[in-house]
Amino acid sequence: MFKGILIEKDEAGYRAAVSDIDEAQLPAGDVTVRVSHSTLNYKDGLAITGRGPVVRKFPMVPGIDLVGTVETSSHADYKAGDRVLLNGWGVGEGHWGGLAQKARLNGDWLVPLPEAFTPQQAMAIGTAGYTAMLCVLALEKYGVTPAQGEARRDFKADHFLSKDGRR
Repeated sequence: MFKGILIEKDEAGYRAAVSDIDEAQLPAGDVTVRVSHSTLNYKDGLAITGRGPVVRKFPMVPGIDLVGTVETSSHADYKAGDRVLLNGWGVGEGHWGGLAQKARLNGDWLVPLPEAFTPQQAMAIGTAGYTAMLCVLALEKYGVTPAQGEARRDFKADHFLSKDGRR
């Protein structure tokens, strides 16, 4: 047994609670991870409260990211003791996520935890930081540099624009 946030929906309604979960309930996957850290993202909040159509099947453990240590693996790239992280891939939506002490996952979704980061640092960056970095990489790809000046939107100018964005 391990602890996790479990979201359930049935004729009694929608509810989320910290629950004792039997390892036999874990979904299919080729790597079982002992989760050490996760983050609480906006999407997780929507899932836990039921205020957004985030969860696609029930029961569900929310959590769109995690970091932890491999307990068992039949995946060629991972063995017990490896430190891994994950974000995305629909975890917390269609596949159980990181807001539990264990997760069973598809090893293709995992990334080895870079040696430069502790698990705490990786989750301090989390999915939000990863998304921000993707934005920076896109700016670099299209040649946007700090030398070009501050990239900002002038909301005062919006007053002078028509509804379709033209002057």
